[in-house]
Amino acid sequence: MLVHEGKVCVVNFLATVAVIFGISSTEFHFEYSSERWFIIFWSPLLLFIIINFITRFSYTESSDYQIAVRASFLGYVFAMGVFIFFLAPQNIRAFGLYAAIMGTFHWTEYLGIAISNPSTLSADSFVLNHSAHYLLAAIMSWVEFALESYFFPNLKSMWIFWIIGFLLCFFGDLLRKIAMITAHSNFTHIVQFVRNEGHKLVTNGVYSNMRHPSYVGWFWWSIGTQIVLVNPLCTILYAIISWLFFRDRVYVEEITLHNFFGDEYVEYQKNVGTGLPFIRGYHLGMPIAH
Repeated sequence: MLVHEGKVCVVNFLATVAVIFGISSTEFHFEYSSERWFIIFWSPLLLFIIINFITRFSYTESSDYQIAVRASFLGYVFAMGVFIFFLAPQNIRAFGLYAAIMGTFHWTEYLGIAISNPSTLSADSFVLNHSAHYLLAAIMSWVEFALESYFFPNLKSMWIFWIIGFLLCFFGDLLRKIAMITAHSNFTHIVQFVRNEGHKLVTNGVYSNMRHPSYVGWFWWSIGTQIVLVNPLCTILYAIISWLFFRDRVYVEEITLHNFFGDEYVEYQKNVGTGLPFIRGYHLGMPIAH
């Protein structure tokens, strides 16, 4: 049974998508023309503003509004991504696919927690404000896409990379969400340094094949977003930066897991790898970095 916050998230995301699709569908001719740009872009934006104005007065609880406005925003991003993918010039369409992927990822991040561990839900569960570095990396990818779309439009029209990137994103995100649901109440977005009551070591399902399936999924998803955009520079940068981030994250997390589960985790490590390329994690006897 989906908790109340999860229902608020689902209703507002789908309602925003439905309203924008429904009202704008009269101009959805699967072709682009500058004369239609007001209806194609500005009209949905106006609808989004109106939807959020209504939302503000529809929820008396501040927490519900914080969920609703974020879900509506992600619904708008998803809907506009679909419009751009089908209506924009060939060299810009990849950005529409990227936007739809981003909207779906952050929306399902919240839903994943709502299903698996609702007691930890907050507006931060959308992971929209993950970190300043996350935002900077996104901006860098947008800048590269804009510059290369202008100077090398044919590069952005290589649809084979759209497909490869989409598949990486789809299966990476799917793996992450399966990991969240499998771990159930043992999954959180933040590394835990104090063992909570009932916290168990999860070794079944996807965790029987890799110790950190949620990180594996996120790692390949992040690289996939740049392949979708056909961003050669950011594809390399994202791969390097994501690898460094997860190397450090896994190292720190496994120190806490050794403290929580002791020999049980040691045995688990012997039989199952991290799942991330060339990342071993923390093993007993290793020096602990400060």
